[in-house]
Amino acid sequence: METVLLYILGILIIVVGLTLSIGLHEIGHLVPAKLFGVRVGQYMIGFGPTLFSRKIGETEYGAKAIPMGGYISMSGMYPPAREGGKAREASTGFFQTLVQDARTTSADTIAPGHEDRVFYKLPVFKRIIIMLGGPFMNLLIGLVLYAVVLCGFGIAQTTTTLGSVSECVIPAGSSQTECAADDAVAPGAASGLKPGDEIVSINGTAIATWEAATAIIRESAGTPLAFVVERDGAEVDLTATPLLTERYVYDDAGTAILEDADGNPVTEEVGFLGIGAATAVVQQPVTAVLPAVGDNIVRVVHIIVNLPQRLIDVWNAAFGTEERDPNGPVSVVGVGRLAGEITSLNTIPIADRASALVQLIASLNIALFVFNLIPLMPLDGGHVAGAVWEGVRRFFAKLFKRRDPGPVDIAKLIPLTFAVVIVLGAMSALLIYADIVKPISIL
Repeated sequence: METVLLYILGILIIVVGLTLSIGLHEIGHLVPAKLFGVRVGQYMIGFGPTLFSRKIGETEYGAKAIPMGGYISMSGMYPPAREGGKAREASTGFFQTLVQDARTTSADTIAPGHEDRVFYKLPVFKRIIIMLGGPFMNLLIGLVLYAVVLCGFGIAQTTTTLGSVSECVIPAGSSQTECAADDAVAPGAASGLKPGDEIVSINGTAIATWEAATAIIRESAGTPLAFVVERDGAEVDLTATPLLTERYVYDDAGTAILEDADGNPVTEEVGFLGIGAATAVVQQPVTAVLPAVGDNIVRVVHIIVNLPQRLIDVWNAAFGTEERDPNGPVSVVGVGRLAGEITSLNTIPIADRASALVQLIASLNIALFVFNLIPLMPLDGGHVAGAVWEGVRRFFAKLFKRRDPGPVDIAKLIPLTFAVVIVLGAMSALLIYADIVKPISIL
């Protein structure tokens, strides 16, 4: 029962975190819009039927039933069909009707006497600031939460202390999990190294990191190495000779075994002692935050760039026998399930679970930041792209002393927006289905 309650708690934490992130994203749009004098009719979290709302000044603030996003309603998002023109009904064509409906809806948001307080009449740089305000808030949230994780909770790092010492040598590719009587004794155990020993130096070289120790060991097969370790407060001298052995080659992340062109695991011959590092949670300096956020941004960009293939993989996993890629895209349902699993893991400390949840919300905000910068309507990046294009047109018109071309009519992109919404809806449906029938799990 306790596990179930913890699982539900994890889901609720993610729902609250995502809702707050959406709310702050919209505040990122709202604040500059009001500062620049644009009339904002609504500030809403969610879509669908309104659950509650309250009007403060000229803006209605509230929440809707489906917490899958949010929006602010700014007056005059789209310019009229022609300078000084009025909205009119399209006579034929589905897409023409969509375009005109968008213009009509935009015109309806303009209150009498506030004709100049419209979005499309703002200078280009102000429109860009308003549209980038939302993604910037997600980036800021991500930075703050990463700082909490790295500088507050800390992250697990390998230390120079031995966490394990193998008793025997097991060849690469073997399914053997226990030592047999005829297995060779591992060099580390034979030398007298024990779990809990802290490596001070190897062959006179001071060891500050585990990577420094393994680099020496891997390159010293058959060569005796003089170890100085600290054990129970005293330094102990030992001699260990690494054994030449085959080991799998892992990717840069150290999680996946590399394969050759024929799909066979790649191995290499290295020096081997049979020792493993202990880990410790270490608080990081503030300087570690930006690189961590940068790495997260790169991962999200990589997913988006390869999204078609990633979705094919998700489809094959959901409707076939393939496994889900743990680093692939997930839906809100999948994120909720991961959060539930994290909170219900009684085998790890509460602080570690809290850190994982905070990092999950941070990663969500970084994903929202990158995704919203895609230059397609209805995403924020689409509005930014329209404003930039307008700025370019007006610059060259002024340069060549031509008539001001006026605002870019981004309402004409409504058919493309419609197509993007359909694609995003289909993608969300696929990911939600996959996260139900074949979810990514940390267990």
